[in-house]
Amino acid sequence: MLKSLCNKILFGWFHFTEVITEPMPEKCIIALAPHTSNWDFIVGNIYSRAKNFHCDFLMKKEWFFFPVGILMRRLGGIPVYRTKRMHSTDIIAEQAKEADTFRLCITPEGTRKAQADWKKGFYYIALKAEIPILLYGLDYAERKIVCTKTIIPNGDIDSQMKEIKEYFANFKGLHPNQFKV
Repeated sequence: MLKSLCNKILFGWFHFTEVITEPMPEKCIIALAPHTSNWDFIVGNIYSRAKNFHCDFLMKKEWFFFPVGILMRRLGGIPVYRTKRMHSTDIIAEQAKEADTFRLCITPEGTRKAQADWKKGFYYIALKAEIPILLYGLDYAERKIVCTKTIIPNGDIDSQMKEIKEYFANFKGLHPNQFKV
């Protein structure tokens, strides 16, 4: 019932379509861009339920206050403490290795504002856990959710980050002026 409701909301009421050529593995990082609005979170959560897969996500710790924090954790939220050096990539990569199923959605920009210097934690998690990165584009101009590329991290972060940014370059976020590659 939830799956059909989410399909109706996303593909009916919101008029999104999808172009998905990459299979959804049991373990992966989902890099979602552009991230220019809190609506991206809502669309992403509806999409995962419409497609019937669970996906955790990272979000700044400020969203985990009572009672909102309870909901965020139930939805799969993992708080990020940006002021502390916690070796989060190592911890999350180890969790990915130990889990039977592990899907984590991360927005590489790390913020909804224009940011050319993207965070690399998602890449390091995938590299350390030896799992693929699926590139999911959220294009509001064309009302499309697109995943036509998978990156297998090989340690050459500079060239692979360039490849990732090039993939996302033509997607239009809800606020296009807030997206920079």
